[in-house]
Amino acid sequence: MGFPPTTATTIHADNQACIALARNPVAHSRAKHIDIRHHFIRERVANHEIDLKYCSTKDMLADIFTKQLPCDAFEKFRIALEWENIEDLAEWSDENRT
Repeated sequence: MGFPPTTATTIHADNQACIALARNPVAHSRAKHIDIRHHFIRERVANHEIDLKYCSTKDMLADIFTKQLPCDAFEKFRIALEWENIEDLAEWSDENRT
């Protein structure tokens, strides 16, 4: 966008082991299989460009876009996204399909 960020970008994750691995640069015995090219996030955390925050799986709003959810979880996330009417969402999807 033409200007550098002033703070770290926060990424919410529901995997505490991955957060710990990204924050701690010490080689872990269970992570030996991870190739060096896959340490992108670790480098960004070390450079304070990314901040990883734990978010419980039951509160992971992004799941509405990536998983099949039980009805109660779908309704909770739909309300959180302010999709009042599911028909409005279908209409928006039809209009923006390429």
